[in-house]
Amino acid sequence: MTVKTQVLILGAGGAGMMCAIQAGKRGRNVILLDHAKKVGGKILISGGGRCNFTNLGASPNQYVSQNPHFAKSALARFTPSDFIELVQNHGIAYHEKKLGQQFCDGSAQQIVDLLLSECKSAGAEFKLETRVNSIEQLPEEENPLRFLVTTTSGAIECESLVIATGGLSIPKIGATGFGYEIAKKFGLALVERAAALDGFVLSTEDESRFGGLAGLSFDSKIEVRGKVFREAILFTHAGLSGPATLQASLHWYPGDPVTVDLLPDLDVFEWFLSKKKTGNKSIVRNLLSELLPARLSERFCELYFKDSRPLPDVSEKELRAFCEVLKAWTFVPKETVGYSKAEVTRGGVDTNELSSKTLEAKKVAGLYFIGEVVDVTGWLGGYNFQWAWASGAAAGAVV
Repeated sequence: MTVKTQVLILGAGGAGMMCAIQAGKRGRNVILLDHAKKVGGKILISGGGRCNFTNLGASPNQYVSQNPHFAKSALARFTPSDFIELVQNHGIAYHEKKLGQQFCDGSAQQIVDLLLSECKSAGAEFKLETRVNSIEQLPEEENPLRFLVTTTSGAIECESLVIATGGLSIPKIGATGFGYEIAKKFGLALVERAAALDGFVLSTEDESRFGGLAGLSFDSKIEVRGKVFREAILFTHAGLSGPATLQASLHWYPGDPVTVDLLPDLDVFEWFLSKKKTGNKSIVRNLLSELLPARLSERFCELYFKDSRPLPDVSEKELRAFCEVLKAWTFVPKETVGYSKAEVTRGGVDTNELSSKTLEAKKVAGLYFIGEVVDVTGWLGGYNFQWAWASGAAAGAVV
């Protein structure tokens, strides 16, 4: 028997559940369908299990899209304060970690439970462990039902079909490219996808030079395509990771150079000169170890200084050249680590295909795309969850 509903949402993650909540509050009949056994898989593993559920500073400036204005409407209508109010109403203790990032004091499960509770109150129905076999557009007639979706647990006809299937990142929790396939089926353009908020893999040559630094983490500034981030970077066996690296990866394209300031708070050349003027006779490597981890200091001196003379014997020209490397160490990554570790997928359904107010496809009445599947990707730090809440709420207000 075919089930009939007003709203069918494919994907029971953050965006999908928020859409269901808003639609259900309007009295709409809503079914949420997901192939996973549990809802909110990405929520549960986020923020080290404590869920960085939003960021107080969320604005269109922290999002990457071919249309940088697209996210303005949804973000303005459902703000971080709106989600924080939900968190407070459910008695969830939370705190600001840094840079506007909001985390649960307890577990990310609390955010999933919040969403499930709100969905229940709104009357939304869940169909889990269910896969879609096909999607067909029904003939236009007076009947408001527009789509027939056949699944492993039966057929569903719906008036509004919402695609909230996420992106390609972290396939181990069930991520697939299904949402992009649906977009292509209905003739919607896609922006090229790439793993983002991800680590960099060094070239073979650079890996041989810096691989021994694995485990070292320190504060730095990292720049790519004119975007600068100031947080920790971490050397790994394959390359570079850490918050600053992940932020930079969102703006990186193959072939782009990445520049790192190893000592962002210091004019290191003037610092060495001051040591020289006071008659300090230490070798440069030992002095640099006062500022950077010893292994890092030793490796950079081996590669870019290649001298063990005491400081008074080093010319200012030599010293300046070395300091320029420390302030602007530049490398070209081989690639990012990939979707297995990437927090998000950059790119997706072209925003030119969608209404910025409702997230409805301009070519297909009743078809909506929300969350990560859309070409709107936020920085690390709660921004992508805020886009999930905001885009879900925007569609939920009209489906």
